[in-house]
Amino acid sequence: MISAKVDTGAYTSSIHCEYAEEKEIDGKMYLEFKVLSPGHIKYKNKVIRTDDYTQKKVKNSFGVAEIRYKVITVINMFGEEFEAEFTLSDRAKMRNAILIGRKTLKGKFLVDVDQVNLSKNFKNKNS
Repeated sequence: MISAKVDTGAYTSSIHCEYAEEKEIDGKMYLEFKVLSPGHIKYKNKVIRTDDYTQKKVKNSFGVAEIRYKVITVINMFGEEFEAEFTLSDRAKMRNAILIGRKTLKGKFLVDVDQVNLSKNFKNKNS
């Protein structure tokens, strides 16, 4: 389990990434990347390679537009598994390596701003 911050002000979800590089292999373009940072307890130093990626213009937390890679992955939240889009972003200065935006939440979850650490409580209850 990796903790994440829910941000209803953000449209797109993002995950911390310090290495991302496009490579051409046998005439096809691939994106290679590593998620999380070496200091993170769940860091595996694993290079992930995909040909299913795009680039997206995103406004960062300071309101500055930047181009980021966007990938699709399977995530598990509250025992429910589904595909979600994540942009790869340098979140080294942020408290959470993962930010969950509105697009990931829409149609699946309701956000109660009075509650905190619900997934931790869910995990403990279902252990």
